[in-house]
Amino acid sequence: MRLVLGIQGAREAIVAHGKALGRMIIEQRREPAPQLDALARFARDRGVTVEQTSRSVLDRMAQGDRHQGVIVEAPPLKMLDLAELRDATLTIALDELTDPQNFGAIVRSAVALGAEGVLWPEDKSAPLSPAMARASAGAVEHARLCRVNSLPNALAELAANAVSVIGLDASAEHTLDAIDLTGPVCLVVGSEGKGLRRATRRACTDVGKLPMRGPLASLNASVAAAIALYEVVRQRDRNKP
Repeated sequence: MRLVLGIQGAREAIVAHGKALGRMIIEQRREPAPQLDALARFARDRGVTVEQTSRSVLDRMAQGDRHQGVIVEAPPLKMLDLAELRDATLTIALDELTDPQNFGAIVRSAVALGAEGVLWPEDKSAPLSPAMARASAGAVEHARLCRVNSLPNALAELAANAVSVIGLDASAEHTLDAIDLTGPVCLVVGSEGKGLRRATRRACTDVGKLPMRGPLASLNASVAAAIALYEVVRQRDRNKP
């Protein structure tokens, strides 16, 4: 079983998995804890077993991560094969993103804005850790995840299947809004500090930058990803009949 820590993560795990969860373990307190009490009722209403224990036990289970008084035992996250994303209209790929906070925030934006898959390479990437799940505020429970051996090869395979593979690059000649994003698209976000690797950039069918107006040349990876995802949604909404 996989441990999901924190109130929001636990709630999303209940929504996503229901009775497939093992159990929810909450902190036994003397003083009222309205959020935990409401979460326990929410879990029981969906057939989830709820147990109480001491904070010290939760601390040991969380191994130093922040748990907010609740831990849920959840099934492992399902990993998709790349073939299952070939017909997706919007995916996002992460090129050796190592910060779990960025990883989690991008997964949350991807789920919120309708991306049908998140791809990343096995090596030199942030793990699917409790910290990453917490940064996603539970959105990882709803995400379609795909871990690949080689990101450039995976992007080339998508491009061969008529997917526009669009890299985010602050040095690109044109801005993202100048690229047609209304067809099947895979957005590619580079790593913190280094951006896109050379091999990854070569696998892209086009690159675009965000239209910066202030003195800064770039944004945090998760912020840039959210803006890029929104641009895809904006273009598609604008072109609806």
